[in-house]
Amino acid sequence: MKTITRSPRSFALLLIALAPSLLAKPSPYAVFPSAEPPYYRAQYEASATPGELAYAVNFTVWMPPGVKVLRGVIVHQHGCGEGSCQSGLTGAFDLHWQALAKKHDCALLSPAYEQPETADCQLWCDPRKGSAVAFQRALSELGAKSAHPELATVPWALWGHSGGANWAGAMTLLHPDRVAAAWLRSGAPPVVAAAGKPTPFSIADAATQVPLMCNLGTKEGVTVQEGRFASVWGGVEKFFTTMRAQGALIAVAVDPLSSHECGNQRYLAIPWFDACLTARLPAKLGRPLRSMPASAALLAPLYAGGPEIVAPVSADKFSGTKEKSIWLPNEAIARAWTQYVKDTAVTDTTPPPAPINVRVTGRQLTWIADADLESGLASFLIERDGQLIATHPEKSNNPRGRPVFQGLQYSDTPNQPLVPMAFTDTTAEAGKHYAYRVIAVNTVGLRSN
Repeated sequence: MKTITRSPRSFALLLIALAPSLLAKPSPYAVFPSAEPPYYRAQYEASATPGELAYAVNFTVWMPPGVKVLRGVIVHQHGCGEGSCQSGLTGAFDLHWQALAKKHDCALLSPAYEQPETADCQLWCDPRKGSAVAFQRALSELGAKSAHPELATVPWALWGHSGGANWAGAMTLLHPDRVAAAWLRSGAPPVVAAAGKPTPFSIADAATQVPLMCNLGTKEGVTVQEGRFASVWGGVEKFFTTMRAQGALIAVAVDPLSSHECGNQRYLAIPWFDACLTARLPAKLGRPLRSMPASAALLAPLYAGGPEIVAPVSADKFSGTKEKSIWLPNEAIARAWTQYVKDTAVTDTTPPPAPINVRVTGRQLTWIADADLESGLASFLIERDGQLIATHPEKSNNPRGRPVFQGLQYSDTPNQPLVPMAFTDTTAEAGKHYAYRVIAVNTVGLRSN
């Protein structure tokens, strides 16, 4: 055996050479759920070329199992900052948003931009700086990977938080013929020129026919006008009033409990998207988006917090200034909006779907369950021989709103690691046979049948 000896100097040089790799921290974007079918992923490196995307990005998409032809894609876009960007890694795995996508034969896509904490968010949340091109490139690549090439051409339903709201709103203004509806949480793109601000976007007539919802927390400059996010309302109000003055189908929903966090907004957002997609998605691939039916719409005065909420009424009965009114697609959404702006406690009277494919392997139970479209999933009850033995998980994690089975991060995406639909019965006796039942519970406490 040959022995290799090194002088102290050569050893020191070796340590210096290795130091960068020894001290380097792994990328926070290196750990995310695997993308096995029905999930698919496309990843792109950062570009130094002017006009191209300055940050690396990955796009994860979920395809509803068994879907033959996609009718659209729902995009769940995170906000600015490293933490929010990391939260985008799990957006496509959200069971509640998947329930909406499944109902309408849509894919669910979540981007995750690798923006360092102190870097400029505008380099991705302004679509003109390369993110629009990367997004459409990803649709084509993911369509090919999933054997759904129509993904590249179907309509978009856009949800965005903070910088993601700027992105979603800007994409609506840039590509109004592609957008079925857009929900802007805690942000909006510039449509009025202002010193030191990005170049405003122009408003085409087609953009005024896209249903839009501006949603923000009351502590973002509405009733609480101090703090880090106090300027949000000013930008949102300018966007709303400018769009509404041109006849846009736009509303404002102020969360009375929150600041910049997303709170309980999904319990209005998902039914709102459901109504818009039902009305707008074409029956056949390649046809243009349908117009929202004017006869079903309701109007209400712009409400930004206060002691009294004026109930929405049909347009022919509205006596206020229409240019300062909010537009809601139908009576059901108007009722939900009225409850949301009061206390966010949007009601639901229907139970969640019952779990299926309950299997027992040794002491472990596994199952499959769809989320309740209106109220998602809070937990599962495990029964053995007719007796309740556990709640899974023992405590649902969501410090910013209703307890949710998967937990929720700041940008409205599931926690990592993802909570499995699996339970181990540690008290089961070996060799003894049991009858198990799994019951789904939604976030208003209703149980599956």
